[in-house]
Amino acid sequence: MYGAILGDIIGSPYEFDFNNYKSKDFPLFCRHSEFTDDTVMTLAVAKALLDTCGQDDAAIKAALVHQMQQLGRAYPGRGYGAHFNGWLYEAAPRPYNSYGNGSAMRVSAAAELAKNLEQALHLARLTAEVTHNHPEGIKGAQATAAAMFLARTGSSKADIRTYVEREFGYDLSRSCDEIRPDYHHVESCQETVPQAITAFLESADFEDALRTAVSLGGDSDTLAAITGSIAEAFYGVPEELRHECRKRLTPELAKILREWESVLYNEKICGRI
Repeated sequence: MYGAILGDIIGSPYEFDFNNYKSKDFPLFCRHSEFTDDTVMTLAVAKALLDTCGQDDAAIKAALVHQMQQLGRAYPGRGYGAHFNGWLYEAAPRPYNSYGNGSAMRVSAAAELAKNLEQALHLARLTAEVTHNHPEGIKGAQATAAAMFLARTGSSKADIRTYVEREFGYDLSRSCDEIRPDYHHVESCQETVPQAITAFLESADFEDALRTAVSLGGDSDTLAAITGSIAEAFYGVPEELRHECRKRLTPELAKILREWESVLYNEKICGRI
């Protein structure tokens, strides 16, 4: 959870082509470093999954819609896409066939909660389908969740790469140095998730993963949120960065994060070990 939120906060000053900074030597935090819709929706998904442990898919989806709308309305103007912003205020919201990268950036809770890879993929699908029911939108969420789950359960980077390429068809052959020069702001899963996974695969540690993701440019906060979620699962997050993360959230959002930590790390979620 921290990985996605920190990626969002650290990447936020560099979002959009006119703000992109294509190097890793930037200040990790500055006065413009703040959470965006990526964080709000990541925590909304976490709260929904906490509230529906052991319940059926329909109940989980209903909770996802409720929490996403509730928190989204509580934090307007945080960078929501036009279609999603409209969805937030619909009385009877329905998925709108999106393949945007929003499905991948908010999926952390599915991978952290899951007892096995199959469950991670299933929960990822549910969290995507309430809005991003296009096959590519679902794929982006599932690929991210799979990489996270494999990372947190001891798989090597080579194994993660092989699995993602085989199961999801993403091309992970290009290096970050090859991606960086021509990469620009784009918000599809197809052109964000593979790049984010590559940034993780080339990283040396958690912080380097975020710096690498941001340095690619493009939709930098979402790119770094996806990379950060996988990097947290693989490396963990230094306590000083966890502290900085909590400082930059509102009390309401920090409370959800604390609840998630408390339940998850006390091994009380749905039999997770």
